[in-house]
Amino acid sequence: MKEIYIVLTHTGTALSGIVKYYTKKKYTHVSIALDSDLKELYSFGRLNPYNPYKGGFIHEELNKGTYARFKNTISAVYLLTITNNQYKRICSMIEEMKEDKSRYKFNIIGLFLVSINKKYKRENRFYCAEFVKYILESSLNKKLLPEIVKPMDFLELKNISLVYEGLLMNYEYNQNNKIYETNVIA
Repeated sequence: MKEIYIVLTHTGTALSGIVKYYTKKKYTHVSIALDSDLKELYSFGRLNPYNPYKGGFIHEELNKGTYARFKNTISAVYLLTITNNQYKRICSMIEEMKEDKSRYKFNIIGLFLVSINKKYKRENRFYCAEFVKYILESSLNKKLLPEIVKPMDFLELKNISLVYEGLLMNYEYNQNNKIYETNVIA
């Protein structure tokens, strides 16, 4: 069995403020992490922390980039237990995207259409929640989330468990003090 992490955040940027206004939810961004330290944290977002207009596939780091710029980012980190084969598929998909990341673009139109409950999908274009949904559903070979997906929809996943909530810059995961029950998504 392997563990992956769904990381919900709200940075307080202008774009995240717009998303929060329309969704009325605490968190406005979602990422997927392959490790408990969140060193392998991926999503779709700003390619440059100072330029909100150019986005794409990103390897997020807690002490660099957008999260370093917005130190008061709030977060909730959730754990999912999956099979070893599912984990390998997720890693493979992310590795393929890393190797050809210039091919992937941010789905800004899709992001704004979510606010009026419309879907806009183009090949190789994602907003954060579309990306995490794509990775999870493709690797687990099952539909898990609504067609028009928002970051907070991930809380509806079966067997998701909260392991941390607070400022992202204060995140530290202690394997010995797990606050969840281990369940596997099958």
